[in-house]
Parts: sequence; structure tokens; C-alpha cells
Amino acid sequence: MFFPLAFLSLLFELGLGYPDRLVRAIGHPVIWIGKLISFLDTSLNRATDTDARRRFLGVIALAVIVAVPAAIAFTVERLFGLVPFGMLLTAIAASSLVAQRSLGSHVKAVADALDSGGIVAGRKTVSQIVGRDPESLDEAGVSRAAIESLAENFSDGITALAFWLAVLGFAGGAAYKAANTADSMIGHRTRRHEAFGWAAARFDDLINLPASRLTALAIVLAAFLVPGTDPQRAWQAVWRDAKKHRSPNAGWPEAAMAGALGLALAGPRAYGGVMVDDAFMGDGGRREATAADIRAALRLYWTADALMVGTLGLIAVVCWF
Repeated sequence: MFFPLAFLSLLFELGLGYPDRLVRAIGHPVIWIGKLISFLDTSLNRATDTDARRRFLGVIALAVIVAVPAAIAFTVERLFGLVPFGMLLTAIAASSLVAQRSLGSHVKAVADALDSGGIVAGRKTVSQIVGRDPESLDEAGVSRAAIESLAENFSDGITALAFWLAVLGFAGGAAYKAANTADSMIGHRTRRHEAFGWAAARFDDLINLPASRLTALAIVLAAFLVPGTDPQRAWQAVWRDAKKHRSPNAGWPEAAMAGALGLALAGPRAYGGVMVDDAFMGDGGRREATAADIRAALRLYWTADALMVGTLGLIAVVCWF
């Protein structure tokens, strides 16, 4: 197990983030992974092939997408292990995969935009973190979209990374990040990607199963500590609504967040002009969310994140000694 690595990686990301000047100088791991995915998509995903062949080539592409970053991370981890303070160097490298600070700042920006610039500014800002049609959203829709993105990305971008870093080390974290990025880029039910991205979508569902449940639990526990939120309602929403979501994972953190805040999240939404008739998370809650609800969701998020980091720290101490 690699609990100390996971704990230190989260701490470094909280304290340092990933500096913009570093992005400008060398890019970011997600950018590098994205270029690999785009290359394989362009090279292997041909419209003239049968769906069966495109699905087979999608499996091959996913194997490459996961194996290359994992091999690089494994090599880096081994090399750093040969020098003093190698664990700290590996943790700094692994922290580039986590997104605690950026997730919080992006969602906070939506609340700030609604407060300072109204619905037009809110739509523009939320369009940077969600895929749904921003022009179809009123203030409540913008607020719900930001909160849903916060809950889902807490699971995908933070808890899952911490889980796979703790279980499989830097290589496991890099492999997870690559698979999750592949799902974001090619795991869609479009004509181009329904067959080729099938493996990416199914694999992402599988590897996010533990994190989605752990994230829901963290949000429920955080609701005991955040004034104005309700842990009992959050727990009830998880068990009642999570399994109704079209995703086997997204419903868990969304339902926990919805119940804790007394909101009804998800439900029918428009993506690319197409309506998706999804079930409500926090069914029976209010739909009229506001910027104040986004800020309450952020308080839950940061409290739940602190609980997770603290728990990792305790386990890391036990493992270390």
C-alpha cells in the first residue's frame, strides 16, 4: 500500500497547486495524455470500419492510453526511490494529477460570476466546467450545474486519484488519470465514439466504483460538521436516489450533496441540444438553487476533503511506523 504517497500528494497539491507558469513551460499531465488519446482516436477510429472492429481497436487504444502513463510514472517512482527524499519527490510529481484547488476555484468562480455579473456571467463561467447547453439555464440551472459538477468531480478528480495512489502508487494514479481522461474525450454515446469509446466508458465506470461510494460517505460525514446541512437527509438521498442515476457512480456524490443541501439535483438536462431525461438526486428537494447554495456546497466539499486527507494521514502514520 502507498498511503503515505497519497497523503503527501494531496497535501502538496493543496499547498502548491500546479503553477500556471509550469503549464506554459512544459504543459500538464492531462494535456500530454490528451494528445496521446487524440492521436490514437485519429489513427485508429475510422468511420469506414465496422462497429465490431472499432470496438476492438478501442480496447487496444485504451490499453495503450493506460499503459504508457503508468509505465512512465512507475519508472519515475523507481528512479526517485534511489535518491534521498525520493518519496517527497514522487509525491510532488503525483500531486500534478490531483485537482482539489482547481476544482474549488472553478466552482467558486461560478458563484462569484452570478453575484457580480448575473445570469449572463454565470452561464459563461459554468460553461467552462459542464457540458450542458448554458443558454438553456436560468440562475437556478447554473447553480445546480455547478453543484453537480463539484460533487461528481470531487469523486473523479480527487477521491479516485487518492484511492488509486494509495493502492497502486504513482503508476496506479497515472493509469487512473489516463483512463478517466479517455472517458472524458472518447467515452461518449455519439456516432463516432459509441463503439470506439465503449471500453473507455466501461472501464471508467469500473475504476470509479470505490471512490463514488467513499465520496458520498465523506459528504454525509461532512454534513455533521457544516452548519445548515443535514447528514440524515444526505444519507437517505444516497440510498433512495443514487441507484436511479444513469451513471453507476455519479449518482452517489450528487445524491449525498443534494440531500445535505435540501436540493433536487440532476433531472432532465440538455446536452448539445439533446434532452437527457435523468432521475432526480435528492428527490423532493427544492430546484431553486442560488449562488448561496454553491457556496454551501463548497463548504461541504472542503470539509469532506479535509476529512479524507486527515483519514489518509492517520493511515499513513500507521503504515509508516
